[in-house]
Amino acid sequence: QVQLVESGGGLVQAGGSLRLSCVASRRTFSTVNRGWFRQAPGKEREFVAAIRWIGGNSYYGDSVKGRFTIFRDSTKNAVHLHMNNLEHEDTAIYYCAADARGGQYARSDSNNYWGQGTQVTVTS
Repeated sequence: QVQLVESGGGLVQAGGSLRLSCVASRRTFSTVNRGWFRQAPGKEREFVAAIRWIGGNSYYGDSVKGRFTIFRDSTKNAVHLHMNNLEHEDTAIYYCAADARGGQYARSDSNNYWGQGTQVTVTS
């Protein structure tokens, strides 16, 4: 069983930056898409960003376009999320996800592997 291990969450002031990382426990883990979702208290899980493992095309949710960047490190089977110009509304638990079947990248139910989540808190 593959595990996705996240790191990099924390507390930051509005306008600041954070970087989240997600490493798969097995280097030979093969996926179609890797991505990030987030969930704020009382809200549904929201698509943040995704990247196609082959080719590297990236996709973003409307609320983070222009501020967040997703990129992959194939040598470490890792995905990173650079978050710039953070806003209070970005406060949530961020989950790393992996889709080995090739579903729609923005749908949480397309992903069959999930990390444990990492808290990001943005103070205004």
